[in-house]
Amino acid sequence: MRDEIKTGCVKRLNRIEGQVRGLARMIEDDRYCIDVVTQILAVRAALKRVEEEILEDHIGHCVEHAIASGDRDEQRQKVAELMDVLRRTER
Repeated sequence: MRDEIKTGCVKRLNRIEGQVRGLARMIEDDRYCIDVVTQILAVRAALKRVEEEILEDHIGHCVEHAIASGDRDEQRQKVAELMDVLRRTER
């Protein structure tokens, strides 16, 4: 993973961690259900952005390297990994 992507993802994940702690406090404080669900949706969207950024970097770095290498086994492995992870994200 490129350093700038790693740094950005760690920053986002730290913010998300704070959001999740805030969610726990909201529940402990008996906050309005819709407000809690709204914050859960925000956390899910933030995680989705991190996921997309990591996948984009993986394609631009690891998959691109496999294609450029000319190694058919490595190419097939990278495509299979991508297909597997994409199937899991659709659930």
